[in-house]
Amino acid sequence: MHTYSFRLRPGQDLKKELEKVVQQQRIGAGAILTCVGSLTDVTLRLANQEGPSTWHGHFEIVSLVGTLSANGSHIHLSVSDSTGRTLGGHLLDGCTIYTTAELLIGVMPEITYTREPDPAFGYRELVVRKRKKK
Repeated sequence: MHTYSFRLRPGQDLKKELEKVVQQQRIGAGAILTCVGSLTDVTLRLANQEGPSTWHGHFEIVSLVGTLSANGSHIHLSVSDSTGRTLGGHLLDGCTIYTTAELLIGVMPEITYTREPDPAFGYRELVVRKRKKK
């Protein structure tokens, strides 16, 4: 495994910037190892909901987890507000960095992730394959 460490700055969109790194680095199979930071806007798709839910204020990132691939990523975010109330769901565009987001991504060069329809539910789900050697 090798890693990428980077910081996102105020005003940047968490999901868009993550996707940019995945595409620029051509990540075939990666995982978010850790992330700390804060957001002013949070947009998530909550469990078993079709559309997005949005909150505005000041939030601490308490968890960011997921699989990353130029072929499709799957990321979940949990944040807490000033009272400690925690929200979580699928990360969507619209999560704006407040002060910082410090990220560490691990990349597994020997495998690749793709997303293919699962016959049980029809969703595009993770498929792991060994990477072909050149």
